[in-house]
Amino acid sequence: MITVLPVEGMPEVHPGDEIAELITACIELFDGDVVVVTQKIVSKAEGRLVEVADDAERLALIERESVRILRRRDELVISETVHGFVCANAGVDLSNVDEGVAALLPVDSDRSARHIRDAIRARAGIAVAVVISDTFGRPWRRGLVDVALGCAGVAAIVDLRGTEDTRGRTLQATEVAVADELASAAELVMGKDREVPVAVVRGIDPTWLRESSVKAEVVRPHSEDLFR
Repeated sequence: MITVLPVEGMPEVHPGDEIAELITACIELFDGDVVVVTQKIVSKAEGRLVEVADDAERLALIERESVRILRRRDELVISETVHGFVCANAGVDLSNVDEGVAALLPVDSDRSARHIRDAIRARAGIAVAVVISDTFGRPWRRGLVDVALGCAGVAAIVDLRGTEDTRGRTLQATEVAVADELASAAELVMGKDREVPVAVVRGIDPTWLRESSVKAEVVRPHSEDLFR
């Protein structure tokens, strides 16, 4: 059985804080747990905060964080970030931060996940996996879901190509975005309107626990992209 647990009682995160220390003070962890951490507190801890005085400065910041602008509509910009993510406003976010401040995406979310994973192991002696999550919109569908920006110790993709379905047919194209699914599951107990920036997913298939990378496995190369 898979269980999703909110990590409640987390204090406000400030630049320089050690997220692993804050998490282990709030919940008992076990080997094989997946700790899902929202991008916002990772960005805060890593000092990825920029003052913005007005909409013009916000737009300039979005353009600075983008390597390519794909679409614009009024104040909404869909762009590609240096990480390869295609998202709204290059991930520049004004929610759950102080007035006049914008949070930027972590420089390297896979590295951030590895740091939190290793710090938890050093403090608690527990072998967990870590997913850094963020909220993205989706083309052709309304609504938001959380996806993985980075991961450590858990598969970003589980490749089922070459295995058989329930009818004995060989699967040709099935690659399951496990890290994204874990991020979305965790969001059900977190959310922007609740002070729960961390969740634990417990009971996952142990074969998913391996070294991985969102950047290497999830981000689609331009050569395979039909839409850019």
